[in-house]
Amino acid sequence: MLYTELIRLWDEAVRAVDAQDLHRALASLNLITEPTSRTLFVTAAVHLSLRQIDLAIKALDQVIAKDERLAVGFFQRAAVHMMANRLEEALRDCMWAQKYMRDNAVIDYKQLGLRYKLYSWQVLYNAAAVYCRMNQWEKAEQTLLSASQERGGRGSQMDSAMSNIARREVIVPLMVPEGLVFRPRKQDVEELHPRDFLGKAEVIISDIPNDDFGGFEPLRLQKPGYYEPKVEEGQDSRYMRVKCKYVARGAGELTVPVGAHVFVFSDNDRDGLATVIYDGKRGLLPNHLLEPVTKKTKSKNKKDSLPHGIPLPPSLKPPTRPQTVTSSPPDLAPPSPSTTQPSSAGLQQAQQPTSPIANPAQQTKGAGSAILKVHYRYTIALSVPLDTPYHELQERIAQKLGQPSAFIRLRHKQHGSPVLRPLEGDGRVEGLAKVVESGRATLWCQPEDPLAGRTILYQMVALYNYVPQGPEDLEFSEGDTIDVLSEVNEEWLEGHTGGNIGIFPSCFAYKESDKVRQ
Repeated sequence: MLYTELIRLWDEAVRAVDAQDLHRALASLNLITEPTSRTLFVTAAVHLSLRQIDLAIKALDQVIAKDERLAVGFFQRAAVHMMANRLEEALRDCMWAQKYMRDNAVIDYKQLGLRYKLYSWQVLYNAAAVYCRMNQWEKAEQTLLSASQERGGRGSQMDSAMSNIARREVIVPLMVPEGLVFRPRKQDVEELHPRDFLGKAEVIISDIPNDDFGGFEPLRLQKPGYYEPKVEEGQDSRYMRVKCKYVARGAGELTVPVGAHVFVFSDNDRDGLATVIYDGKRGLLPNHLLEPVTKKTKSKNKKDSLPHGIPLPPSLKPPTRPQTVTSSPPDLAPPSPSTTQPSSAGLQQAQQPTSPIANPAQQTKGAGSAILKVHYRYTIALSVPLDTPYHELQERIAQKLGQPSAFIRLRHKQHGSPVLRPLEGDGRVEGLAKVVESGRATLWCQPEDPLAGRTILYQMVALYNYVPQGPEDLEFSEGDTIDVLSEVNEEWLEGHTGGNIGIFPSCFAYKESDKVRQ
């Protein structure tokens, strides 16, 4: 027999006992094919209530057979035996009950489902009641005196029993009160009912009036302000657009602003009105104010572009990087008055007389030191005199960075310009004095190979990151300064940055100035 079925029938029988429906209780108990000592105790209690003494004794015999150390079973059967005038059996049951009390003054059967406490004095009291019926008054008196010395044995009931024995009158035996039976555990009874561990969904808030839907439905694609259900290809959406503002004029109509999207709830028109849902409300709108919601399609002739407005490389096939320069670069600066363009050294010497610090006296007067912050892969700082020659400054910085001085190229930024310009010069202060302000200056340097005499036409600043498309391309990042060495064609330039030379699309950089640098 299943344990759940046993608990169910046991619980039904106990509920019937509480309702005084004893026959229904017996019917449930008789359906238990494998009874336990506690369900059999309930059967005995029902027979006692029906005054079926013999059937009660038979049920109690089965109780003790199932649990031969159940003291309350012997105690109950002793009282029933006295009711059947089976005194020897009753006295024997009292002795067994006292033995299985195990020297305890009281046993609480609440944990087993019986709300009853069996005291040791109660067992002795019933033994005295048996001796009274056997006309052994002295033993009855001695046993009752022993019972009065037990815990809880002093009271009016004990005094009344002593008086009865003194008058040679039998005393009424004690027994478990009617209606007190073993009950199944509450937890076991609760587990008979199915549990909904997930619970029931409840609608807390909804845009739809009187919405009590608590089930599940597939997710729908959301749009700003409304969602669009799936429709067949070529059909209009169920959403309609209101062409002009409408103010409700009658019962059930809606006030809707112009351009609002409403969902057509019903196709059935009523006097030219359609049933729609807007802002969680259901109402009527005139049909002539509604128009289908058209989807915006992207233009097929739209020019392709990368994200963030980065232009695509030219459609022309990138040319191979020229090995040698066959023609001299064009002059992008105004022509010099002299027929021969001076070299960088000559240009510096020509400008030297106009320099405000060219006078040795003035130079000595303004000589001092400057703190330089040099950005490399890391940043260093050093203090140098203002009259430090360029090659000595280059060697000092290269020594501190641990790089060959021939591969160190110093650059600086002018005010308001992102371009890194070379800091060059063979004089003592021409290059450094121009960038020092308030005794401080910031320089940038990169370990790069010399340009082997290549001429720098002008410089450009990278607008975007450029990833090489071939081995001849020049890679750079947004904001890098690019030295333009030659113009390959209208769309491609040859440049130098970070020690590398290659070609790149001209649209990826912009030119800040047209000044020729050599």
